[in-house]
Amino acid sequence: MALTQERKQEIIVNYQVHETDTGSADVQVAMLTERINRLSLHLQANKKDHSSRRGLLKLIGQRKRLLAYILEDSREKYQALIGRLGIRG
Repeated sequence: MALTQERKQEIIVNYQVHETDTGSADVQVAMLTERINRLSLHLQANKKDHSSRRGLLKLIGQRKRLLAYILEDSREKYQALIGRLGIRG
């Protein structure tokens, strides 16, 4: 279920704001989106896994708060990020 180290590095490189960035809101949203996608696939196969469903809802809420923070800062940055991630805004 967890992301591999290689996949995390790939996400960081694709979404970092500057060269040494590893934890900006953009990177965090991209990591959460990857985890949400993986967990959604798991729940499609395991419909009765209620504890994972609760974890998914917590991840979605966290991503929503981070996206609200980005939107508050810059609408253009928000639109670009949700476009790249392919999520609804």
